[in-house]
Parts: sequence; C-alpha cells; structure tokens
Amino acid sequence: MKYITIVLLVLLTASCVGGGDLYFDTLEKGQEIPSENGQLDHSKWDAILKEYVNSEGFVDYVGLKEEQAELKEYLSYLNENVPQKSWSINEQFAYYINLYNANTVDLILMNDLPASIKDIDGPLGQVWLKKFAQVGDKEYSLAAIEKNVLQKMGDARIHFAINCASFSCPKLQNTAFTAANVDALMDKSAKEFVNSEKNDLSDPQNPKLSSIFDFYPEDFTQNGMTLAQFINQYADSQIAEKDSYSYKDYDWSLNSQK
Repeated sequence: MKYITIVLLVLLTASCVGGGDLYFDTLEKGQEIPSENGQLDHSKWDAILKEYVNSEGFVDYVGLKEEQAELKEYLSYLNENVPQKSWSINEQFAYYINLYNANTVDLILMNDLPASIKDIDGPLGQVWLKKFAQVGDKEYSLAAIEKNVLQKMGDARIHFAINCASFSCPKLQNTAFTAANVDALMDKSAKEFVNSEKNDLSDPQNPKLSSIFDFYPEDFTQNGMTLAQFINQYADSQIAEKDSYSYKDYDWSLNSQK
C-alpha cells in the first residue's frame, strides 16, 4: 500500500508539472552554445536588473514593487514571443532563463515579499507546481520551465543561471541573458557560484558542497564526468575525487536587500 501511495504521488506530481508542449532544442554531445546575436529584445529586463539587483545578487523588492508595471510589460513581451523551431539554441536558453527568473521575481512581488518563496502555496503544497508564468497565453509552473525544458536542453550550467529567490540559490545576475551572452554569462554564473561561500572548498579533501549538487546529481555527471571533474572546471581550489560528499543545509530565506 505504501508503494502504491508513493507511485500515485509521483504520477500526480508529474501531471502537475506540465510544460511538455513548449518548444526547445537539446544540445548534442560536444555541441557548443554559439554567441551570435538573436532577434529578441531583453533590454527592459536588463534595465530592471541593473536598477534593483546589486552585485551580490540581492534584490530591492520594495523598490521594484513600485515599478512592477515595467516587469509586467516584459513578461507580456515573453508571453507574446513563443519559442519557435526557427530560434537558435542560444536564443532559446536566454529566453527560458529570463522567463524563469523574471516570473520568480514577479511571484515574490505578487505575494507581498514572503519570508521565503516556499511560504507561497501551490498544488500539493509546492510553489514550484503553481501555474502562473504565461507563454502564448498558457500558464506554466517554475517546475515546468526548469525540469521539462531547461534541464532537458542538456547544459547543467542552467542551475547557476536560474534563481529561486532564496539565499542559498546561485545569485540573480544583474544582467539579462541574451542570445549573444548566454554562454559566457552561464560560465560566469557557474564560476561565481562554485567559488562562493555557498560551497566550502577550504579543505579540498573534504569539501562541503551546496545542496544543489545533491539535488541534481545526474545533470552534473551527464557527460561522463564525475562531480569533482565538473566542479573543478570552475573551482579555484581543486577538490578531491570521492564516492560521496557532505552538503550544506539550504537556506530558503528570501534574497532581499537588507
């Protein structure tokens, strides 16, 4: 009976995620993300980020609340520009990363700056399953954008590019992702996160890693690398190969400026 309950819960959760109808391409093995200019204009989101997000990635939600109409205009722009097969893969990465991040910020504003994003309710009590992000006038959850699109596109660096409005998350960059900068900005995001206080690499033989590496182990080893090999691409201090690692507790408190 317990097994049946678990299976039903997994199936119910999967049905709540959605997003299977959103178009995206997946990187082929060894394929690099190009840096050519795209057709979409993310300048409105870029201006918002530069005004209300500091260099550490903390957000002035109180100030941004007064300019929420600008954010809504950008979200309407994303809603109207539905990803197409004709888009380059770099255009797609930039679109979906910005879609996730901008909607997350809007969700916090719509819920009057909760102490934690996890205080916001959703299906099965999970905010990640709440459908509110619009693409082509259909509503999608954050889980749909992350799990059924970005993770399937085949680049684990997306985990350092998207921000869940929490202290332990990779910081929200104060620059919008674009088709031209998405590869370089994901690299920057990965390097900054790996070498931040969210990982303790002071003892290379016994590092204490962010729980993000525990949440998505298959993503970081999908190209045949070990977890250590993945991290060492970006780490200033190389960590040792181990069968298992220690992970830091995740702080879900809101990433707001003090």
